[in-house]
Amino acid sequence: MAAAVHKLLHPIEHHRSKEENSQNNQSSSAHDRQDSAMDRARDEEKRSLAQWQDLKTPLEPGQIDEHPDRKMVGHSSDVLRQDDFELIKTLGTGTFARVWLVRVKNARNGDESKVFALKILRKVDVIRLKQVEHVRNERNVLAAVAGHPFITTMVASFQDHDSLYMLLDYCPGGEVFSYLRRARRFNEPTSQFYAAEIVLILEFLHEREGVAYRDLKPENILIDSEGHLKLVDFGFAKKVENRETYTLCGTPEYLAPEVIRNTGHGTAVDWWAFGILVYEFLVGQPPFWDQNPMKIYEQIVEGRVRFPSAMSPEARDLISGLCTVDTSKRLGNIKGGAGAVKAHPWFRNIDWDALYHRKVNGPIVPHLRGPADTRNFDEYEPESANREPYTQEMRDKWDDFFHDF
Repeated sequence: MAAAVHKLLHPIEHHRSKEENSQNNQSSSAHDRQDSAMDRARDEEKRSLAQWQDLKTPLEPGQIDEHPDRKMVGHSSDVLRQDDFELIKTLGTGTFARVWLVRVKNARNGDESKVFALKILRKVDVIRLKQVEHVRNERNVLAAVAGHPFITTMVASFQDHDSLYMLLDYCPGGEVFSYLRRARRFNEPTSQFYAAEIVLILEFLHEREGVAYRDLKPENILIDSEGHLKLVDFGFAKKVENRETYTLCGTPEYLAPEVIRNTGHGTAVDWWAFGILVYEFLVGQPPFWDQNPMKIYEQIVEGRVRFPSAMSPEARDLISGLCTVDTSKRLGNIKGGAGAVKAHPWFRNIDWDALYHRKVNGPIVPHLRGPADTRNFDEYEPESANREPYTQEMRDKWDDFFHDF
């Protein structure tokens, strides 16, 4: 009765109240619909991750060249979150990143064994260490090359308030470096097989993407479950095309003379490093070495490679052509580009088309208990809980730089 009287005495207030309730209900309903649409999109994205794991076939070069938004892999996701993944084990750490073995949470039947590598980069650390441009380059190059048979596949990237994420395929075999150290050196057929896969990588990066990788070494090459290579860690990769760049980056034993001299460098630095890598495959150590890095640099600039007597003449000729100080005469950088390297007699037994399409297993096939086997990776300390916060002030200044994620 009191409520009825109140309505009669305050009709406008009652009408306004009804309107506000209606508006609140509409707003709540719209919010629920938005949440529901977001959940459906996330579920659809997670299903597509599982589908890609089932297919995992190399894309043709023309397909890789498509915009990442039109490919099954390499895109930026607006819906994925760290909460969508179960963090299983740390696979590696760096100064501003940690890589985890992960699986999708609440996976459908049959998808529970499908795992990925999730690279997590804290925005605060990326900014503090002045790595913003390197991180952006890495993400964008990986997006552009996603689907190549011998480059780690960035399935998707995403971000949240304080972190950047790159979801990558998992290579359970671990680093080529570990196998090389255990074997001391690779025999010639093994060296030829893996060197040929690297030629295909460099051919694609240089001639289709105009990208210099700039950090080729055994530690940055992983072995997948079928014994094929996967090139990882694109932090130094840069789209240079026909221009020169002057940034000093790389690993001392693998630096090209023009990098040390700071005379400007381009994609030719990767062919020099490739020659060093082939030498290390066959001999067990790089040709230029000293405990003092300055001595290494002096040897590199001089450019005299000393070969063991047991090395085949074809291997010597290939390495000599690649490790030529004059970039205008360096194999891979001369007329014919990667084609001249592929035509070298040392590669005469390579079927390049069969190799690209992974029609044969690699010579080193890791022994695995299952797709989530981590025996080929080291143990790491837990991540520190005391992390510097990513403040609103930092967000206002820097978040636009991370929009590609």
